[in-house]
Amino acid sequence: MNKKTLVFGASLKPNRYSNYAVQQLIANNVTVVAFGNEKGEINGVSVVSDLIPYLDLHTVTLYLNPKQQKPYYDYILSLKPGRVIFNPGTENTEFYELLREHKISFEASCTLVLLATNQY
Repeated sequence: MNKKTLVFGASLKPNRYSNYAVQQLIANNVTVVAFGNEKGEINGVSVVSDLIPYLDLHTVTLYLNPKQQKPYYDYILSLKPGRVIFNPGTENTEFYELLREHKISFEASCTLVLLATNQY
């Protein structure tokens, strides 16, 4: 499985779900890129704070609450990912509508559960 994934809202704190998601994506042989407020590294994956125009993204998995997502709508839409995963606490009906308009699939789910159940 190689569904290049952007973990959006990645935290360098090891007790955060976004950090664990990066680790589990790596463990499942998924190419991972990460965006967060603080630059650093998680298991060899650079966490950047610049909006890089990634190509060939399969998935954007969100770890920002709806209010924090709003400034990034245009950026995420410009990446044209195959899907956007809204992890628990990130569900956002306003963003769902924008994704529908741009014909980008999305789901309210949990990246960690999807990986653990081989549904990623």
